Amino acid sequence: MSAPDYIIVGSGINALVCAAILGGKGAKVLVLERNDRIGGCIRTEEITEPGFIHDVMATTFVLFITSPAYAALAADLGRHGLEFCHTSMPTAVLRPDGSHAILHNDRKANIEAFNALGVGDGSQYSADVMSVEANAGTLFSLLGSELWKWSTLKLMLGEAWRKGPRGLAAFLGEMLTPARSWLESSYRSETMRALWAPWVLHAGLDPEDAFSAQIGKVIGFALEAAGAPIVKGGARNALSAFEALIKERGGTIRTRADVDRIVLSSGRATGVRLTSGEEISAGKSVICSVTPTQLHERLLGGAKPEADPDAVKKYRYGKGNFQMHYALDRPPEWANAELGKVALLHLTPGLDGVSKACNEAVRGMLPEAPTICVGQPHALDPSRCPQGKAILWLQLPEAPRTLKGDAAGKLDVPAEGNWTPELREAYADRVEAILAAHIKGFRETVLARRAYSPADLEAININLVGGDPYGGSSTIDQAFLWRPFKTSRNHKTDIKGLYHIGASTHPGAGLGGGSGFLLANKL
Repeated sequence: MSAPDYIIVGSGINALVCAAILGGKGAKVLVLERNDRIGGCIRTEEITEPGFIHDVMATTFVLFITSPAYAALAADLGRHGLEFCHTSMPTAVLRPDGSHAILHNDRKANIEAFNALGVGDGSQYSADVMSVEANAGTLFSLLGSELWKWSTLKLMLGEAWRKGPRGLAAFLGEMLTPARSWLESSYRSETMRALWAPWVLHAGLDPEDAFSAQIGKVIGFALEAAGAPIVKGGARNALSAFEALIKERGGTIRTRADVDRIVLSSGRATGVRLTSGEEISAGKSVICSVTPTQLHERLLGGAKPEADPDAVKKYRYGKGNFQMHYALDRPPEWANAELGKVALLHLTPGLDGVSKACNEAVRGMLPEAPTICVGQPHALDPSRCPQGKAILWLQLPEAPRTLKGDAAGKLDVPAEGNWTPELREAYADRVEAILAAHIKGFRETVLARRAYSPADLEAININLVGGDPYGGSSTIDQAFLWRPFKTSRNHKTDIKGLYHIGASTHPGAGLGGGSGFLLANKL
């Protein structure tokens, strides 16, 4: 092909959205992926037994189907085979004593069920999701728009006019509330607190972090409204649809194309050089969907941001993930049959249990009782496994990147602090014991198990530093205006013609495709 207008380095959801949008506007786009397949954290394989289709990492697309990117691309992606599967029960929590709560896609049913758990808890839930609805314009503009632009300033000035300066300050202050404060002051039932506490982990936050209450309310609103959909036939079918659409719009995708350097000329990014030595020119811009350390230390050869030379060194990554997958001879037999219909079920002692596991992981300790997110893809999409069989997708979002010990004092941790295959399987046994305590005859149903430590996940994708799937800590000091750096301005870099997208940039991690969508429309 002749020189493309845009070269995109990486092929995660933001890169694919960016390529599809730019192609739709007539630009020639080249996507370069170092691995043997596109997708970033979207990866589908038969990793346990033949016929059992597992999403190895990301699986739930609620952020995507509620995003502006999907609104713009849905019809075309649908033409290329993208189809979602749903359940009316997107999430639930199950505690060690068997107490549980289930969220439905029906607000009236949720209010009644939650009021039964704790006097007034259903009414409080209704007030929480209604507060998201009432402030949707402001919330979703801050979460999904470029912040350094006049329209955002005008939005905030308009809010100051409507609410008054003090009212706006109170609104923004309320947004900074930690989830623990929200849950303890709002809900009487420990089970209701347990329902929401784990969800802040999926935004890269802990229950004690500022802004975690607001993100918890937003997630609750989104789950009730849109559920927890998965892609029919596996998340790989979303990649196939994107690939077909990008090519239909004149774009090119190359795998096994590892970019070694950004080529600069007179202070401007003019192309890339691959590890093979091949150089490719870009007519307009180079766009990198990578972490800040990959961008500056590798692709820019150690170049430091001009406004803050120490920014890369100060950038923090979050906790790692630990993934597990099961092929089962039959669907799990939970104590309550309705739990078998839930898309994403959290196993946790409750709010204190989530906080304890988070604290242990942050200190480099293997959590004694980790928070376990159990996905049941077969309940939404029976095509994922042979008839009568089942699969489980487990995510543990509180895994240490570097190990210092075991909070339970039972597992031997290498002195070097690294994950080994032996430790991975021993920790997986701990998780399995918790799972088996809730499912009748679970071990007799297991056909195969596959576990991935944080080190395994980083080996699959170099942008998952220490197994962190969120592109860096998502605490308030590394979010919004300050993501990835305090001096960052939208998706620009110090270098003309070089842009930065992906989980490490605003609006952050997840499958929403936000940064790719925002930059493509700006360009």
